[in-house]
Amino acid sequence: MKPTMLFALIALIMIVIVTSFDMQLAPNAAIQIPANMTGQALYVCPSDSQLWGSISQMLRPVSHYITIVFFFIVMLLAFNWGWALYQNLLSDSFKKESFSKPWQFTKMTFWAGVVVLLLVFTPNHFRTVRVDGARGEWVLCESNTPGAFAVKAENVHG
Repeated sequence: MKPTMLFALIALIMIVIVTSFDMQLAPNAAIQIPANMTGQALYVCPSDSQLWGSISQMLRPVSHYITIVFFFIVMLLAFNWGWALYQNLLSDSFKKESFSKPWQFTKMTFWAGVVVLLLVFTPNHFRTVRVDGARGEWVLCESNTPGAFAVKAENVHG
């Protein structure tokens, strides 16, 4: 296995472990709420993702066309794999070289899809909320996130 792939695999495993066990590199003191409010409060933070938000907003009008192009490429990819399989069946032998271009095309398509998804759906996309009576953009966060506010759950809308 290549060193960069091994590093990516170890980094991914570490991210999963850290998030699964609620670990933080620099934990902050959690917001304390009264006992009678337990289970009725959500924690929100101001959204500070200006760069990713602006990139996402620029790509939003063309996301439908991006999807069309992506599935066109996937169909071309399926045709390439089918053609390579067909050529191997005709010659009644397995030639590894005939699969090198479709495999490169598959890897490139996969990673291009991942990058486009990350650009269209920013990290804050799925946790953005609207808070009644508060201006600005808000995201859900943990009670020990710097800048977090405790808000009644009934005032937070997705």
